[in-house]
Amino acid sequence: MPLYFFFWTPDREDKLNQHGIDIEDIVQNPARIEKSRSSERWIAFGYAADGGWTACIYELDGDQTTIFPITAYRPGE
Repeated sequence: MPLYFFFWTPDREDKLNQHGIDIEDIVQNPARIEKSRSSERWIAFGYAADGGWTACIYELDGDQTTIFPITAYRPGE
């Protein structure tokens, strides 16, 4: 498993905490990863702690060690 540094800005941290989604766990242990066709950002899919299927959108820096969380959502909801 790769080791990533997560760069949290206050607004992103607040937004994701409101939804109760642990984006770090899903991004580091994804069931599936793909690249968005529209934004070119990475999307990690996995199950949240409550069992819900979750998509986590993030950007990866050039050296591929730093994650910039963007948002997360439950597909189909």
